[in-house]
Amino acid sequence: MKNFRSLPNDQPKNTQDFYARVYDLVRLIPPGKVCTYGIIAEFLGAKSSSRMVGWALNCVIDRIDIPCHRVVNRNGDLTGKLHFAYPEQMKELLMSEHIQFIGESVDLQKHLWNPQEQDLIT
Repeated sequence: MKNFRSLPNDQPKNTQDFYARVYDLVRLIPPGKVCTYGIIAEFLGAKSSSRMVGWALNCVIDRIDIPCHRVVNRNGDLTGKLHFAYPEQMKELLMSEHIQFIGESVDLQKHLWNPQEQDLIT
């Protein structure tokens, strides 16, 4: 079991706490897997806050302890790529983890990680 800090499943108490919870969850995405902004938001009890997940990740894009490159949009598109040092860096990091693409999108059939299916302590 992996530890995950969470609050009751309601809207986040404040932005800073929500961001910290996003970072905790993103750290759990294993190499070779990706998650979507929407799945993260829903897991955190804020289903309509996928953009807020993106804003949280934009704040820490250069921190190596938070694998922001493993978060994609619901279609597997690399919508966060412009926030990396150069636009191709996100795809390069994913490919280094053997993530496969269909065109320019991650093959979600093979690589989607869903925290709802994990054994997380909340």
